Amino acid sequence: MAKLVFDIETSALPLERFDEAQQEYLFRDCSRIAEEQARETRRAEIRQQFNLWPLTAQAVCIAMLNADTLRGQVLFTAQEYAEEGDEAGPVEFVACMDEVELLTAFWDVARHYEHVITFNGRGFDVPFIYLRSALLGVPISRKDWLGYRFQTEPHCDLAEQLTFYGVSGRDGAARRFNLDFYCKAFGIESPKSHGVTGADVNTLLAAGRYRDIAEYCLRDVKATVLLYQIWRERLAGVK
Repeated sequence: MAKLVFDIETSALPLERFDEAQQEYLFRDCSRIAEEQARETRRAEIRQQFNLWPLTAQAVCIAMLNADTLRGQVLFTAQEYAEEGDEAGPVEFVACMDEVELLTAFWDVARHYEHVITFNGRGFDVPFIYLRSALLGVPISRKDWLGYRFQTEPHCDLAEQLTFYGVSGRDGAARRFNLDFYCKAFGIESPKSHGVTGADVNTLLAAGRYRDIAEYCLRDVKATVLLYQIWRERLAGVK
């Protein structure tokens, strides 16, 4: 059965998008801190967290591959983008005018797949794109990716599988690591090996470096495919 592996990149919405009441709510923790420098540090931390919340951020890139054929697409938003080189490879890079176009294109592809594979997709990617799609009025073609947690169909979340559904908590033998750490442990090239991380997305977006974001997101997906293959061969079925 067809398996789709995907990952998303997100970027914080401009602060001016939120009214005074919303900003007061978002930064309420800061008002309780007396010391100015500590208060500003906390404010910066919260601002960085905007990237993680679908009500304060937007999806700017979705990379996806067929787990068996390794063919796929990378969708990314770009206000102005000139095509670079020959795109006649197994992965097509598609520039989208805005987030609505990006999400619409993603759900059009997703409806053709029976199964989906992610790393931390249950905790982040899937609820993020569900809520962003709902906020923007984009029809969702697959609404079953957050179903029964203790199964791998239709959604196999490798972060869940490699921690055995959090069996040992935060500090036990099956504690959770990030994708970079798992890749290095299993001998897979880290997506971060090219010097770009998810923390760079806001800066890259502001600089118009849309293709760099797309390439990084694709590296995440390629690494997830390889990690999935190792899990399927060595650990699938462990109970």
